[in-house]
Amino acid sequence: MTDSSGDAAAIPRHISAEDRPVSLTIIRLMKGVLYRESNEDEWRTLEREFAAVQDHFSRIGVQVIFDDTNGYAFLKSLPEEEGSDPLPRLVQRRALSYHLSLLLLLLRKRLAEFEAGGEEGRLVLEREQIIEMLRVFLKESSNEVRVIQQVDQTIAQATKLGFLQDLSSKQRADARAWEVKRILKAYVDAEVMGEFAEQLAEYARVGAGDSAADGASDSAAGADATPTPEVDSE
Repeated sequence: MTDSSGDAAAIPRHISAEDRPVSLTIIRLMKGVLYRESNEDEWRTLEREFAAVQDHFSRIGVQVIFDDTNGYAFLKSLPEEEGSDPLPRLVQRRALSYHLSLLLLLLRKRLAEFEAGGEEGRLVLEREQIIEMLRVFLKESSNEVRVIQQVDQTIAQATKLGFLQDLSSKQRADARAWEVKRILKAYVDAEVMGEFAEQLAEYARVGAGDSAADGASDSAAGADATPTPEVDSE
């Protein structure tokens, strides 16, 4: 490899102290959502060096979504231009199951109601509240244990994706609670919410025994009937 003068370009053997904060911020973003409250140093670097960080990612077809109001930042693939040869995706798109799609949409609805009511701080939901929120849309079953297990699995998936934060005490498994993270608003927008509102009444009417719930075999089949948020994951 040579530089513009024809001389061999020097390959850096270490990260300089000057570049280290930006490097750490880039690495943190590649690992997942960067939150102001839990990554203060990287957040300040991103505020100060946003142009440099964005320039780094734009070269590989990725943009940095920075929400200063809600205190989070994450990576999202740039939209592909029609007729262009797309780059391989750094940020993979993940298909969601019916249950997970439904939970995310219900959480987004609850978050909208929380903010519209003038509530401040964090929206925290206990396990029983989430179960009751989902129950009306789940297929009726005489096996209560199975239903609860399905809900717990769905909560775990939403937590893994960063839309819920587990606040539960390890000493009190009977008092589990989760914070609904506001980054959910970036994935479930007003248009999806509007479409979903029309579906909710129908799902509730036909009850849990409808075919929509039958499609909830933890595949993406339910997405055909449910407006599904698209989720990019690292």
